[in-house]
Amino acid sequence: MRKRIDDWKSLLDPLAEKFESPKFIEFDPIQIPRQFQRKEDIEIAGFLAASIAWGNRKSIIGNAQSMMSLMDHAPHDFILDFGKADEKRFSEFVHRTFNSVDLVFFLRALKHIYKNHGGLESAFQAGFDGVDIRSAIMGFRERFFESKHEV
Repeated sequence: MRKRIDDWKSLLDPLAEKFESPKFIEFDPIQIPRQFQRKEDIEIAGFLAASIAWGNRKSIIGNAQSMMSLMDHAPHDFILDFGKADEKRFSEFVHRTFNSVDLVFFLRALKHIYKNHGGLESAFQAGFDGVDIRSAIMGFRERFFESKHEV
């Protein structure tokens, strides 16, 4: 067993050194959640950046930054207070095929998750059976889509 751990360590350590360096992070969407200190802000920023993480990295970073700006660089506070009156500010948002309608839908779902399920971490953990990660993902999916999301 120890040999297997050492094998993984020797494989993963060089990758961690490469990907956790400031030079890599500067050009990677992981920089978006790393702007924040509060767990909830990090979760929301990471989730939204990951939601648009297809295409070239420069475009992903720019559009993820735009989302953070539209949320006044306070994603958790913004999500908790998000309402119908806030939707207009997102009307021009688009990232490839993910547009303002999609983003508003996600913001409503995130508000529901933070208000009713204790946040993203809790929403994932609630579905995890301790063995199969798919159970966590499927449970999260159910919670994400369980509230009414009018368009």
